[in-house]
Amino acid sequence: MDALLESDNPNQALVRRVRYIQGEHLVDLIDHLHCDVFNQDKFLINGVEVRMRLVRSRDAFCLMEGNSTSKIRILDTSLLIRRAKISPAVLLKHARMLSKTTTKHPLMRIEVKTFAIHAGVVRESIDNAIFGQLPKRVIVGYVDNKAFNGDRKLNPFNFKNYSINFFSLYADGMQIPSRSLQPNFSKDHPLYVEAYNILFSEIGIHFLNEGNSISREDYAKGFTLFAFDLTPDLSANCAGHWNLVRYGSLRLEVRFEKVITSTINCIVYAEFDNVLEIDSSRQIIVDFSG
Repeated sequence: MDALLESDNPNQALVRRVRYIQGEHLVDLIDHLHCDVFNQDKFLINGVEVRMRLVRSRDAFCLMEGNSTSKIRILDTSLLIRRAKISPAVLLKHARMLSKTTTKHPLMRIEVKTFAIHAGVVRESIDNAIFGQLPKRVIVGYVDNKAFNGDRKLNPFNFKNYSINFFSLYADGMQIPSRSLQPNFSKDHPLYVEAYNILFSEIGIHFLNEGNSISREDYAKGFTLFAFDLTPDLSANCAGHWNLVRYGSLRLEVRFEKVITSTINCIVYAEFDNVLEIDSSRQIIVDFSG
């Protein structure tokens, strides 16, 4: 995944993306915003002020090339918002209800943490990776520190396996899963199907006719992610199902078959259940403590 266009075996996905912008061509892109308030199914009531601030990443983070001559220039942006026209009778009913209580919008809060693991170690334990409200799901990956900070010659989304042979997560001292993951990413005897399988069982697509676009071969070649569902009934993927909020600390333990030769970053992606409330004066109440 770090192979550039000039290499003998370039990254094929990079080759396809280059075709869109080759020769300084314009390209249009569309996507949805990954914000907490958009991770819920309900419409916001009328009269709520919404402000958004978007901060661009550096070109060195966004671009992959052998030199540093290319730049990204945004010519125009548009924000597409879906609105609903509500019956006046329903709006009147809303106003009456808001005089007594608040609207409640269950949302999924996202938090991403990074921890540096320095070169020269064969094992690392990250205590209190998350302290306070425990998440309902955690996904962990490891990426090169230079790529994470922005290097045009490296892919910041190349989650290498780094010859990990032991990985375990502890929530308040309880090991999850009950048996630690012990993959083998060697070329001679690759045995990592259990770690690959949790990408299905822990994100709600196990036994379903769906996939995650990550093949078994690709998992060890830049898509090495470890997913954990911390709910008691494995319902982290169910938007309409809530579990009791728990508090405590999360600890990660990882071991490498070989000494890592460069500093890497541990990326921890966590999902939390929280509630957003709006009162009659359109004041926003959010309690991220659970």
